[in-house]
Amino acid sequence: MRLAVTAVLLALALAIGMLTVDLHGQDGRIEAWAPMPEKPNPFTPPHKALTKLSDVLAKHKGQQSWSEPIVNDNLFQGSYIAMAPGAKTPRRFHQDNRAMWVVQDGQIRFTIEGIEPFVATKGYLVQVPKRLVYSMETVGDRPSLRFEVLMANSHTMYPADEKPAPVPGVKYERVSVANAKGAYDDANVPYIDYNLVMNGGKPKPKRNQTQFVGDAHDGGYVNVGIANILRGDPKTEKPAREDDRGHFHLTGPEFWFMLEGQNEFKIGDVPLFVANQGDIVYAPAQVWHRPRHVGAGMATRLAFVGYANSHLFQPGGE
Repeated sequence: MRLAVTAVLLALALAIGMLTVDLHGQDGRIEAWAPMPEKPNPFTPPHKALTKLSDVLAKHKGQQSWSEPIVNDNLFQGSYIAMAPGAKTPRRFHQDNRAMWVVQDGQIRFTIEGIEPFVATKGYLVQVPKRLVYSMETVGDRPSLRFEVLMANSHTMYPADEKPAPVPGVKYERVSVANAKGAYDDANVPYIDYNLVMNGGKPKPKRNQTQFVGDAHDGGYVNVGIANILRGDPKTEKPAREDDRGHFHLTGPEFWFMLEGQNEFKIGDVPLFVANQGDIVYAPAQVWHRPRHVGAGMATRLAFVGYANSHLFQPGGE
């Protein structure tokens, strides 16, 4: 009788979108009940399932410097930012959180406290830890374009000898702050030139080559989260199954920057679609999503999530 009741409850849970995973902890998982809204979480502006780079560029045609917010939720801020040739940001830093960028076009000279300045081009992934002072400058004869990711509510501060960039509704007051700076480590390095991988070479050695940023919300300090580099050959992908909903995240969203090639996405009840290089894809919290590598060549997506081991799967899902 008890087994029959358990089977009925399990079937009911699956039907209403609740989650059970791995009764005996196989593959390091446990079985659990996950709360889900009766109506799926909506895409609130500026969020869209697919933001096409071509649409963003068309919107700002004729402009050399502009900013377009793509992500603004409980965990992250993400924006496409263009800067005219010769334009330079003031020296600045972020008090509590790491900042990161994907360079999409042009050339940007990064000057970061404690390391030699370098020029990043398309395919570079750049990050700076909390409280390290940095600036960016477009070099060359055409505008630069970068995708910038900060943690939600991350504020920009400026050294006392720098003039802050004006922000409507904001005034700046001189303060004193602890000189406790973040640092790079063997997993979080100043930059990754991903062109080395896409051109058939090998990246510079670092711990966890499949991760750009490894600041999970684990341990003693909350930072910006995780950015995983997920590359694959569409020819080796398993065939898609209609009953495979993928996974979801309970506390925050997941979003992706397409670094290379194409990916197919199944997100909630959004019709199946394909994202190309430079596109941004977004899945709200508690919404099932399933990305797959597709197309003729290798494909890479950069996946941003807030918490380690936060993927919730269907029972028996991968």
